[in-house]
Amino acid sequence: MSDSSLPTAAYFCPLDGSRAGITAPGWCCPVCKGPWDLDTGATRPVGLGSLSGRVNSLWRYEEALPLSGPAVSLGEGRTPLVPLTERVSAKLDFLMPTLSFKDRGAVMLAELARRLSPERVVADSSGNAGTAVAAYCARAGLPCTVYVPEGTSPKKTEQIRAHGARLVTVPGGREATASAARAAADTPGTFYASHVFNPFFLHGTKTYVYEIWEDLGGTLPDAIAVPVGNGTLLLGAALATSELLAHGLIDRLPALIAVQAEAVSPLAAAFRAGDDELSAAPEPARPTLAEGIAIPRPPRARQILAAVRESGGTFLTVTEDRIRVAQRDLAARGFFVETTGVACWAAVGAETDRSVVVPLCGAGLKTGLAPGSP
Repeated sequence: MSDSSLPTAAYFCPLDGSRAGITAPGWCCPVCKGPWDLDTGATRPVGLGSLSGRVNSLWRYEEALPLSGPAVSLGEGRTPLVPLTERVSAKLDFLMPTLSFKDRGAVMLAELARRLSPERVVADSSGNAGTAVAAYCARAGLPCTVYVPEGTSPKKTEQIRAHGARLVTVPGGREATASAARAAADTPGTFYASHVFNPFFLHGTKTYVYEIWEDLGGTLPDAIAVPVGNGTLLLGAALATSELLAHGLIDRLPALIAVQAEAVSPLAAAFRAGDDELSAAPEPARPTLAEGIAIPRPPRARQILAAVRESGGTFLTVTEDRIRVAQRDLAARGFFVETTGVACWAAVGAETDRSVVVPLCGAGLKTGLAPGSP
């Protein structure tokens, strides 16, 4: 694929089978209004032995990606994997260019937008995804507007503005913010860089698992823990593990351990109830230090629940006090991580029965120490 070409992949709806081309103006399924998935056709296996000498970024896994020949890369990916205990290792995604794992998906959205040449790019976020989209749009020379909820960390909003994006603060929570951005996304000439609705984002986050697979010499741990709000890292992990298994590059699926804050845990409640979807009236969201996963109604809820069950995984929840303790504990080990990014360590840090990788997915400078920490 040349630098300026568009992928041959197509959008499709996993619920009703609707399809659309990549250049279609709609950002969601026109029938059910749900998120798109991506039909990339037959994928090629990534050969472990072929990776030596390739670019030292997530773009090294070109066989598995829907885009190639990027122009907007900031060198994202290839973050270190380091042991925390005998059984638990951490992947340091807070070392990405904008200091969070969201760069993995944002670079895909910005590169796609660059090739589509929209008049403007719109995104909504609780902070990190918006920061990443703003940075990569700046790299691509695209005008960008980012919608965030009131109460978003000032350090994150400052970072968004620093990249030249227009910032719109929306009264209310994450749902109100998403609604405002989607209304703007319907304006002609707009590319909606949604990390939830656009599946190119998920094909970026799946490189998280490809990197673990490479660093472990072509194997994966017994379990992969991920913080889950909208589920973009978890669904990317599920994509990667299914691809690796289909190509015979692993012989089993690792269990996906989905971690939510106890204060906002609609998916955990549905999982424990044996439901395939969220209840019609979930528990109201409460304030939480884990702002990045405080999502009361994730649009891909059905897919998230199915992916965890298919892997033989589970959901865990953590209290606010455990988040505070985990942040301090990681800092004492040399890792200053934001409060959302410590949730998985809070949940599985004492794991001794199986090997687990946890993401440290946002830098502590984005939020500072949790209020009330000892």
